Amino acid sequence: MSRNMSLKKNPMPVQDPQVRAHNFKEVATGYTEEMALDEAARCLGCKNHPCVGACPVNINIPAFIEKIVEKDYEGAYQIIHETSSLPAVCGRVCPQETQCEGKCVRGIKGEPVGIGRLERFVADWHNAHDTGVAIKPETNGHKVAIIGAGPSGLTCAGDLAKAGYEVTIFEALHKAGGVLVYGIPEFRLPKSIVQKEVDNLQAMGVKVETNMVIGKVLTIDELFDDYGFDAVFIGSGAGLPRFMNIPGESLNGVYSANEFLTRTNLMKAYKPGSDTPIQQSKNVAIVGGGNVAMDAARCALRLGAEHVYIVYRRGEEEMPARNEEIEHAKEEGIIFKTLNNPVEILGDENLHVKGMKCIRMELGEPDASGRRRPVEVPGSEFVIDVDCVVMSIGTSPNPLIKSTTEGLDTQKWGGIIADENGQTSREGVFAGGDAVTGAATVISAMGAGKAAAKAIDEYIQSKAK
Repeated sequence: MSRNMSLKKNPMPVQDPQVRAHNFKEVATGYTEEMALDEAARCLGCKNHPCVGACPVNINIPAFIEKIVEKDYEGAYQIIHETSSLPAVCGRVCPQETQCEGKCVRGIKGEPVGIGRLERFVADWHNAHDTGVAIKPETNGHKVAIIGAGPSGLTCAGDLAKAGYEVTIFEALHKAGGVLVYGIPEFRLPKSIVQKEVDNLQAMGVKVETNMVIGKVLTIDELFDDYGFDAVFIGSGAGLPRFMNIPGESLNGVYSANEFLTRTNLMKAYKPGSDTPIQQSKNVAIVGGGNVAMDAARCALRLGAEHVYIVYRRGEEEMPARNEEIEHAKEEGIIFKTLNNPVEILGDENLHVKGMKCIRMELGEPDASGRRRPVEVPGSEFVIDVDCVVMSIGTSPNPLIKSTTEGLDTQKWGGIIADENGQTSREGVFAGGDAVTGAATVISAMGAGKAAAKAIDEYIQSKAK
C-alpha cells in the first residue's frame, strides 16, 4: 500500500462561519470517503503505536485505520466498538490533540493523523448503513444499578450488559445522555447520535429510568435492600455550578453555564414557544476560558446576541479550551477579552444586568497548575456594556448522594473517593467520571466507566463463588 506522506492532515469541511453563526446545525460536516481514504493512508502503522496508549479506552487505532485503507468501514467500526461504546460521540468531542493524536509519530515533523476525524467517519458510515438490532445477551441473573446516564454511566452499562448483567440506569433528568444532551450543543454533537447510542443499550436489555433523583426519590441503601441490586455505579457527573461570589451575581440575567446550556440544548430554548425560554439578550459576557465557555458563547450568538464576549483572566495561550473550539468561536465573531477579570455585575432599578465591571490582569509566576498566575493591575477597572452574564468557571459534584449515603468517603471539594477501578469506601459501590475527578473529558469518563464495569464484574463473580 502506498503511504500518503503529506505533512498536513486533510482539513475538516465546515459550514461557512457567517451562516453557521445563525443556526444550530452541525458545524463540521465530516470527511467524504475520498478524504477518509487519503487521511488513512497517512498512518504509518508504526510498530509501537503510541496513539493506543494515549487513548483512555485503548482503541486499536492502527487496526481500525488499516480497515479504512481496505475500504472495510464496518470492520473498522467493529474494531473501535470493541473498546469504545460511543464512537460517533468521541469522534466529535474528544480532545484528540492532547491524547491519541498528541502521541502520533506523524506529528513530530508535521501534523498528526486525523484520528478523531477518521473515527467520526467510520461511526457515521456505520450509523448510515446499519440495519441490524443489538442482540440482548443471555442474563447471568445479577443486577447492577447505574446512577447517571452520562458518558461514564452509559459506558459502564454497555460493558455490563454485554456480560449478561441486568442493568438499570437511574437518570435525574427527563432524557438520558447526561452532559452529551444538556451540555454539548447540537452544532457540536447532534442529539440524534446520542439517542441512537441510548437506543442500542436499551435493545441490549438496559433499562433507563428517567426523572429519578437518587438521594431524593430513592437512596443507595434502598437500591440494595429493597430492589436487590448486587452493585451500584455512581456516574452522576459534576453538575453543581460554581460562582465567583462577586456583587451582582443574583441579578436577573446572570446564569450559570449549566443552566444556560441546559435551557438551550436539552430544553430547546432557541425554538419559538419553548417552555423554558432564555431572555433575549443584546450583549452577553461569558466568564471563563474552557470548552463549556466556548459552547455558551457560541450558543448565545445563535440565540440572537449582537455582541458576545469571552472574559478570561489569563491569556489565550493559557485557555483550557480546545484550539479548534477557540478558532471556531473567533471565526463566528466572538470577541475575546483575555487578561480581564470581573469584579462586579451592575444592575438597573429593576434588578436586571446592565453592565459588568472588570479589572485588567497581568501574568505573574506560575501557580500550582503550572500556568502563570493572573495578578490585578491596580486602577485599571472598566465596564463592559452587557445585559446578560454567563458564569463558566467550573462545576463540582452534586452533594446529594454523599449526604444521603452512609460510609461513602468524599474529597473536601465534594468528589467521591474511588481507586483506579472505581471502588469506593463502601462495599459494592463504585464510582467514576466527573463525580470522582471533577469536570473532565467525555473520553476520560468513559474510561472510568469501563474500568468500573470490569471491577464490578470481578466483585460480583467473586461473591457468587
